[in-house]
Amino acid sequence: MSTTAFRPTPRATASPGSPPPQAPPPSRPRAALRRAAPALLAYLAVRLAGLAVLALWAHRRHHGVWPVLALHWDADWYLGIADHGYAHELGTAYNANNLAFFPLYPYLVKAVAVLTPGSRASTGLGIAVLASLTAAWGVFAVGDRLHGHRTGVLLTVLWAALPVGLVQWMGYTESLFTAFAAWALYAVLIDRPLTAAWLASLAGLTRPTGVAVAAAVAGWALLAVRRRPFDARLLAAAVLAPLGWCGYVGWVGRRLGRWDGYFAVQRLWRNELDGGRETVRRIREMLASDPRPHLFLVMVTGTLIASVVLFALSVGDRQPLPLLVFTGVLLVIVLGSGGVYFPRARFLMPGFPLLMPLALHLTRASRRYRALFLTAAVLGSAYWGAHMALLWPGAP
Repeated sequence: MSTTAFRPTPRATASPGSPPPQAPPPSRPRAALRRAAPALLAYLAVRLAGLAVLALWAHRRHHGVWPVLALHWDADWYLGIADHGYAHELGTAYNANNLAFFPLYPYLVKAVAVLTPGSRASTGLGIAVLASLTAAWGVFAVGDRLHGHRTGVLLTVLWAALPVGLVQWMGYTESLFTAFAAWALYAVLIDRPLTAAWLASLAGLTRPTGVAVAAAVAGWALLAVRRRPFDARLLAAAVLAPLGWCGYVGWVGRRLGRWDGYFAVQRLWRNELDGGRETVRRIREMLASDPRPHLFLVMVTGTLIASVVLFALSVGDRQPLPLLVFTGVLLVIVLGSGGVYFPRARFLMPGFPLLMPLALHLTRASRRYRALFLTAAVLGSAYWGAHMALLWPGAP
């Protein structure tokens, strides 16, 4: 289904690669929230189902749910930054330098914890849950803007029901990052360049893959300048969008006293782009060499392969260029990395536009088929979430 035939927005004509959407956005936040309410309720239902399965499974294994959600793995790193700040030296220890973690989420936890009761861990988890609802609203807004209400709801449900969807309600940055990314892309679709740029800049302070949001927004703004050469907002957006990501990378370099400081930190974590050689090796190992691969790694491999297929379908559907740039750069970073393999399904979770072809297919499908597919997706997400948290011995 093509997305190229749209009517112009009242503010401006279509710019290259991002044709104006089908309908104007709701003019009031309350009206927008009412329109998004079915999607948000569906999102809550999916995630609560996953949480219930996790709780039951954890109870049978005499395992606590709270530590899994709020304290383990990356959540512990972010809480450490909130408590003690960043390292001052590069060091030589593998996987030991906290400068690899971007600052917005841990410092937001630190700031909000001063105003709220409970521990910083509970504050971090609360921020993640609220951010996930904001992200779900943004995911719906993009789908609704491009293809209508039903597609927006289905896109939100599919995003909630990802195999690693449990991470959306953990003390991680994926929900916050997805919120910034989704609303930045929506701002592009409704021709709000400065809003899109500031959101892209915040995304760049949240995760390393924030550069994908910056590329999408800045690229759109620069293309649009060719047709609107006197619109200073577009030039400002192109400059502001990468500011957060570049600012943190530059700050790390200054802190460590070397221009490549951030990339030196990433090398200590074995996160270097290798053109995808490690990814291909691991996929080949999963499919052909390993007689008994871990079930979680099989899911990760399937997710990576499915993401490439869905990106090809997105190109075939002629998604607006900013969405394709965002998911394309995200895929290049995740698939082209020579770093650890097992968290890559989580790294791709913010790439919700990849799910648009599935949402469009379900929009056209029969009610029975749609119900069966979504039920299987929700149950599968609940299972994979509990399996990831309780049986997989590594980080999500």
